[in-house]
Amino acid sequence: MSQLTLGIALSDDATFTNFYAPLGTTQHIALSSLREKSYQSVFLSGPLGTGLSHLLQAACHDEQDSIYMPLGDMAQAAPENLFDRLEMSRLVCLDDVHTVITRTSWQHSVFNLYNRCLDNGTKMIFSAHCRLDSLGAVLPDLLSRLKSGLVIHFSDYREQDLLGLLKYRAQTRGMTLTNEVALYILARLARKTPEVMHALELLDQASLEEKRRVTLPFAKKVLNI
Repeated sequence: MSQLTLGIALSDDATFTNFYAPLGTTQHIALSSLREKSYQSVFLSGPLGTGLSHLLQAACHDEQDSIYMPLGDMAQAAPENLFDRLEMSRLVCLDDVHTVITRTSWQHSVFNLYNRCLDNGTKMIFSAHCRLDSLGAVLPDLLSRLKSGLVIHFSDYREQDLLGLLKYRAQTRGMTLTNEVALYILARLARKTPEVMHALELLDQASLEEKRRVTLPFAKKVLNI
């Protein structure tokens, strides 16, 4: 079984190498744990833009026989059909669990899948944008299973970490981003990862199209902020 079986494409950029995780952050703890592969199950939670989907996809890139399922995009499907025989892979990653887990049919299906994976030695990684105890009315047995593994909650990146993230992701794209431009972006935008990464994407595209360096005047023109 492989990712292609389900037709779910992983982002090429979502790798462990491209994940920005400064020392002292919970992101760094999670990155180290996933790389070591010493877990049976992991439950990651945090606000939008803290790297949850990136890490789940990175884990799948790192494990040849893996399944990545963005449950937010599959909420209308029958879970018992989606989860059939997933335990035959080496790793199952269920992203955005919070979007479906309040429904009884999904709870039972996730619980049964967890047990099959446990019996088969298959590792599992879950993510949600709320803490495990805030998922809502979840089956006690399922909650107990999820709590039995490694549980890590991500906080929003601190301001200095967001600056580092912006420059790090620029470097991975082959861009030279000065402190002046990076600080300008952070000062003009809501200091949330999605907005900052979108601005970086716009600058990268415009720089390539116009064959220009990313200077402050160029950034002001492109971003119009």
